[in-house]
Amino acid sequence: MNDPARQSGDDGGGAVGAPTDLHAFAVALRRMNGEINRLVHAFAGDHGLHATDVQALAAILDAEAPMTPKRLREHLGLTSGAVTACVDRLERAGHVRRVRESADRRVVHLYYAADARGAARTYFRPLAAATEAARSRFT
Repeated sequence: MNDPARQSGDDGGGAVGAPTDLHAFAVALRRMNGEINRLVHAFAGDHGLHATDVQALAAILDAEAPMTPKRLREHLGLTSGAVTACVDRLERAGHVRRVRESADRRVVHLYYAADARGAARTYFRPLAAATEAARSRFT
């Protein structure tokens, strides 16, 4: 901890005591986030992708309705050109499929390719196991 006030337990209001459980929890969350980022970057590198591409894959996988390039652009905060390049990379790598809506050919839905799900599951399985182990300690 680099902040002397935090080290002393000073909450800024003059109270001095032990560091709070909330502070310890925040530190643990930052460390966990760093480890997840490291894992995401490693997955991206191993698959010839960018870290943003992995974020796009997660958004496509987690979407409650079929993802569209427009919704993906809004979710990731990217330009339309950047999303097109991202989806092109993901499609070339076999991670996503573009499917045109039959009623309106201008509408494109993005789907996570079934074969790619297996690779992601295998790669991220240790993270899922660690998350489940942590979650199981809570009621």
